[in-house]
Amino acid sequence: MLIFEWVVGVLFGAVLLAGLARRLGAPYPAFLALGGVGLAFVPGVPNLRLDPELALALFLAPVLLDAGFDASVRDMKADWRAVLGLAVGAVAVTTLAVAVVAKLIVPDMPLAACIVLGAVVAPPDAVAALAVLKHAPMPHRLATILRGESLLNDAASLLIYRLAVAAAMAGSFHPAEVAPAFLIGVVASLAAGPCLGLLFVRLARGITDPASAIVIQFVVAFGIWLAAERLEMSGVLTIVSYAVTVARRAPGITAPRTRVISYAVWDTAVFVLNVLAFVLIGIQIDPIRDRLTGADAWQALVLAGATFATVVLTRLAWVLPTTGMRGLGLRQAGARARLGPGLALSWAGMRGIVTVAAALALPAAFPHRDLVVFTAFFTVLGTLIVQGLTLRPLLAYLKLEDDDPVGRETGRARAAAYEAALNSLAEVADEPATVALRAEFEAALAEAEEHEEGRAPESLPADAVRRRAIEAARDAVLSLRRRGRIGDDAYYLLEEEFDWAELSATPKAET
Repeated sequence: MLIFEWVVGVLFGAVLLAGLARRLGAPYPAFLALGGVGLAFVPGVPNLRLDPELALALFLAPVLLDAGFDASVRDMKADWRAVLGLAVGAVAVTTLAVAVVAKLIVPDMPLAACIVLGAVVAPPDAVAALAVLKHAPMPHRLATILRGESLLNDAASLLIYRLAVAAAMAGSFHPAEVAPAFLIGVVASLAAGPCLGLLFVRLARGITDPASAIVIQFVVAFGIWLAAERLEMSGVLTIVSYAVTVARRAPGITAPRTRVISYAVWDTAVFVLNVLAFVLIGIQIDPIRDRLTGADAWQALVLAGATFATVVLTRLAWVLPTTGMRGLGLRQAGARARLGPGLALSWAGMRGIVTVAAALALPAAFPHRDLVVFTAFFTVLGTLIVQGLTLRPLLAYLKLEDDDPVGRETGRARAAAYEAALNSLAEVADEPATVALRAEFEAALAEAEEHEEGRAPESLPADAVRRRAIEAARDAVLSLRRRGRIGDDAYYLLEEEFDWAELSATPKAET
């Protein structure tokens, strides 16, 4: 009962912290990390422990599937050099730099353990960066690079992580022995993911109940990760390639009701997983703090501070000189256009749930585990607070702008959609309802023809009136319920009808 009460209290506290983060325009993981630190000093916190073998599957499978589903393959292809440079090059350089720093500060730390620490803190977290971008928009091209990096850098860092953990636990490492199996695992992952995605799309056609469909989505996500890891393939590459495949195939077979509910559930799941990850590592920090005393405590603090500085400076040193990061189609001229994109991408490299999950997944007998976990959490906390709380002011100062490619494409596609909808009414042109609907579409298309880029308006002409009518209908039905003229069952059925009607008339301010 005590654990359940703590879970309820933690979730309530997390909602309050997330609300505060939104008000400040900061990434909510930064406040969750602070909440995790606070738990380390609260007496009576339950001693919760998570099986290390479960940590990566529990935290990363849903998060990566959600990110992979939202990824734009077309846009990432346009900037594949920048994406790979960050996802592979920056991860490798950061891992090496952190490993060297760790070896210098803690000479008795095995080299493999130093590499593990580097791999743990190397990948930035897209959840934190994108939470900031909701309040301080970044040019679409830069945001696409960040999303692409977040998908691939996890694979690069966790591949290094797995090999280094195995070497640290075994006490030796022979590349010639593991390279063939390693390469086969990578190739198999990239082949298995799309195949499983196509199979899922075929099987999902028969699932029409939203609750069942969403449960199956989670079961498949965890199942694919566990199977890939059991077969010594890359769980990250398998789940990401699976998600990208499903995202391209699923829209035509998924019912609108299922899709709306599914998006809400997955957003909630990612939030809860972030809460759980930071709570679990916060609880672990307290006993680690008790064990690190005297000289060990000072050594841990020095290593943590040096690691934080290393990951920040290494990313700056890697990104800023890269010619592929200069300009990137932005409208500014001069030094701001040359250095601004690189500076924004560098400062958006906050660490988060991937680093926390990798630290939690370390075996209990891993050499210097306390030191690695403490340093990893300190790095996450430092980047989320220092970079997370200053990214929004930095973007405001840089004033990076593009030509709104998403808005342009959306406006043109909306015009094409309205035209197709209008053409579909030709067979029922004489019906009274068709006349009114045709007038709406024709007015919207006329506005698109007058626009210099052919953009259609973001709502149909009658949407404002429709929303006002729906609001009046809601009030009337609610009044009937309050006076006992209708029961709750009838009220909820009508409420759902009004919800769907209102969703079809959503203005820009409400999206």
